Amino acid sequence: MEGFIVFFIAIGALVLLSILLYFIPVNLWFQCILTGVRISLLQLVFMRWRRVPPSVIVNAMINSKKAGLDLNADQLEAHYLAGGHVQKVVNALISADKANIPLDFKAATAIDLAGRDVFEAVQMSVNPKVINTPPVAAVAKDGIQLIAKARVTVRANIKQLVGGAGEETILARVGEGIVSSIGSAISYKQVLENPDSISKVVLNKGLDSGTAFEILSIDIADIDVGKNIGAQLQMDQANAEKNIAQAKAEERRAMAVATEQENKAKAQEARVKVIEAEAEVPLAMAEAFRNGNLGIMDYYRMKNLEADTTMRESIGKPSGTSKGDSKK
Repeated sequence: MEGFIVFFIAIGALVLLSILLYFIPVNLWFQCILTGVRISLLQLVFMRWRRVPPSVIVNAMINSKKAGLDLNADQLEAHYLAGGHVQKVVNALISADKANIPLDFKAATAIDLAGRDVFEAVQMSVNPKVINTPPVAAVAKDGIQLIAKARVTVRANIKQLVGGAGEETILARVGEGIVSSIGSAISYKQVLENPDSISKVVLNKGLDSGTAFEILSIDIADIDVGKNIGAQLQMDQANAEKNIAQAKAEERRAMAVATEQENKAKAQEARVKVIEAEAEVPLAMAEAFRNGNLGIMDYYRMKNLEADTTMRESIGKPSGTSKGDSKK
């Protein structure tokens, strides 16, 4: 029985000791003493209570101390509580110091809290980065399309990292410069013979202003000849004019057909009126007979006159000829 009690007491003591060592990181405190870092044991305990990992702050302080930088533990702790990356900031400060790049703690934390990788920015400032542009299509004045690809060598601008535009802006501006340079060329052959002229024109425009980068060089990697846009536009214009002419011709044909139909309708209406008038003649003659205005002899004389008129019309027509003779 006494053995079990001793066992449980030992387990409880170990648990209590582990809890004390968690809240009182004595090992980190000894590590600070051995490396010359000024952090008291009470500060480490308070870090634990503020939910700041003491190991992160201690490691960052040790790294900065070994690199010859004098950082404050309170500043590092405040930056961690603000959501920053303490180790990246310390690494960036050490790299900048070794490369003689002016970078202080305030600027480094501001860059980190802005969402940029401050350590990568310092590395890019030391080792420039090459950005490949997507294919950029442009048309020279002679109507020939050229497709160019460029390689842009950039270096991070530490002062413009906060609030400066990113790589997308650089690519867009370079593409715009390439289009403008090719579009101002008289012939596509001129561009193919001197592709470096594009680089010079684009580089002199100061495309890196307001961005987080500094453009070191712009090199045209490849130029391909595309379509003959001028000829294609002329063909499209000719087709459009042809379609317009066809539409106008169809409109005129439709108007002619409508006019013909209207004339036929008017002629049919006139014939109907003539038939109606001829139908009224016998009625008028019968009425004249009844009223005594027309006699029998007058009627016969009128019939003889009609017969004479019909005979004269038949005589006045040309003599009958066959269709074959008329064709000859």
